[in-house]
Amino acid sequence: MAEPLSAPKSMIPILSAANFVIGMGAFVVVGLLEPLADDLGITPARAGLMMTVYALAYAISSPILVAATGRVGRRKILFLGLGVFAVGMLGCALSTAEGALWLSRIIAAAGAGIFTPVSAAVAAGLSAPERRASALAAVFFGITLAQVAGIPVGAFIAYEIGWRPAFWVVLALSVPCLWLVWTRVPRGLQFQPVALVDLRRVLKQGPLMLAVAFTSVFLGAIYVVYTFMAPVLAAQMGFGSTMISLALLIFGGGAVIGNIVGGALADRIGPERTLMMLCISQIALMPVFSFLPLALPVVLGLIIAWSVCGWSFMAPQQARLISRAPDVAPVVLSLNAAAIYVGAAVGSALGGGVLNLAGQGALGVAGSAVGLLALLTLWVARPRG
Repeated sequence: MAEPLSAPKSMIPILSAANFVIGMGAFVVVGLLEPLADDLGITPARAGLMMTVYALAYAISSPILVAATGRVGRRKILFLGLGVFAVGMLGCALSTAEGALWLSRIIAAAGAGIFTPVSAAVAAGLSAPERRASALAAVFFGITLAQVAGIPVGAFIAYEIGWRPAFWVVLALSVPCLWLVWTRVPRGLQFQPVALVDLRRVLKQGPLMLAVAFTSVFLGAIYVVYTFMAPVLAAQMGFGSTMISLALLIFGGGAVIGNIVGGALADRIGPERTLMMLCISQIALMPVFSFLPLALPVVLGLIIAWSVCGWSFMAPQQARLISRAPDVAPVVLSLNAAAIYVGAAVGSALGGGVLNLAGQGALGVAGSAVGLLALLTLWVARPRG
């Protein structure tokens, strides 16, 4: 990938801000499921399928669309991806029926599936190798922050005003980001072009796909416990709504810290070593959730340590994948982005199965077992020679 002669210092913050908007559009639905379900006359469980539909649409469309548009200028494709996402948010805000809402979520996911991996590839391509992980962490800081802010903000707007205004807010935030992308991202960013044939080639590379699969396994381990953290804390620690909100806020703050720490650590000791340390930390920390109740300071300390270690993985994993396949970085990063949603979905489903079969006390041990599988995946996929 060739570096352009100059790039504004504000570009990575702009990409991060746009990813914040995209992340908020993805996660905002979690906080407005109940009022949305009441308004449309459906069950909350059925409304929750919006997140599943979004995840599946992202996972399927992202690698295909990134590969298919690989010869389009990076500024144009970033603008296009964010524009398609904005159209999806507009559709969500105007939807009066379940089908229209699902279609709008699919459109939004397709736009996000273009913008996010391409923004990561651009940030990596404009950074020196020794600063690449930190640049990736900076770009993805927006999505991490969206997980912290998007859910409570969406819930507040939905319950105070209505669920449609929550989507209007996301749409309004996307407009200045579109303008900034078009005016501040340099023209003519020259990167290795990719095409659908590159996607087919990557999919046939077993070791590289195993390296991508690490994302799904590592995140799956986290979501085994995280998906059911609120009911576990309520039942085992006696937490009410205030303490559960505090615990989720602490977890979100740890995710923000972890995003920054992971990039810095990968630049210092390398992506492979960083990911190995993070796997070991997850294996060690998650079983503690199977031994609740514990003292309140211990539990809160556990939550923040678990979150920091868990969400430090993104930047080193992306840097690792780029170093493995720099010539097809956008394709590999799009597959990695899809793997995020696969991991969240599979981990949540696995956690639900464990909960039904063995109860809340087994979740921490189950998450640790999946973390051990992530460590094994990392070891098997390590570069030889």
